Amino acid sequence: MSLVPYFSSSSKVWESRDWVFGIEELGYTGWEIVADGKYRLDNPENFAAVQENLESTGLLATVHAPYSDLNLASLNYPIWRESIRQTCCCIHHAADLTDRVTVHPGFVSPVGKLVPEKVWEMQKTALVEIGKYAEDHGVLACVENMISIRDFLCRYPEEILGLTEGIPGIGITLDVGHANTNGLVDAFLAHVGEVSHLHIHDNHGQSDEHLALGDGTIAWEKVGRVVARDYSGRVVIEGRTLEEAKRSLAAFRKWFV
Repeated sequence: MSLVPYFSSSSKVWESRDWVFGIEELGYTGWEIVADGKYRLDNPENFAAVQENLESTGLLATVHAPYSDLNLASLNYPIWRESIRQTCCCIHHAADLTDRVTVHPGFVSPVGKLVPEKVWEMQKTALVEIGKYAEDHGVLACVENMISIRDFLCRYPEEILGLTEGIPGIGITLDVGHANTNGLVDAFLAHVGEVSHLHIHDNHGQSDEHLALGDGTIAWEKVGRVVARDYSGRVVIEGRTLEEAKRSLAAFRKWFV
């Protein structure tokens, strides 16, 4: 199957966009835009600059919706509505650039711990609305599995598969690095043929370090073999620097065959 490498760096959302030119020079096909900080697409100047980057490099794009201070499972209704609004606003602008937008699920607040079933209900209701909006704009909104923080939703395969099943306009972004912090890489890999988008980066299984492939504890030879066999499409390699991007791309070309 055909795998297409993109690069993304959430650590650079407050930096100038000059680094993006290096992605193409290294041999990447695309760029996943983390739409936060100076890269928010609802800011006309930001959007124009991002478009200029894409046009001048020839890079393809995917988008990661903003997640700072948002909670799609909030029981605080104004916060919940604003979280949906900002996600849909990102999808609206991203539709001019791509057909894939990654979305973080919500989390359980202290009040939400008293009524966990209501938290999941709010998350599901939010996704139904977001999915409809995404579908209307020709976009698939892909919910991402989360890191090992107890209050985050969608840390386990059965959670994210059950949550997203049957919702038009909603897919799944499998993040292998996030899965490793939960000790669930193999469990998630068993479902890689069911996902719509893929994020890869390394860590030591304790925190979301976003290391270059091979710098942590993930068995990339095995992961690459399963992914190459069961998945086709865009693979977003996440990292902090272009030097890490270079090493990760070399590892990707070695193992994801």
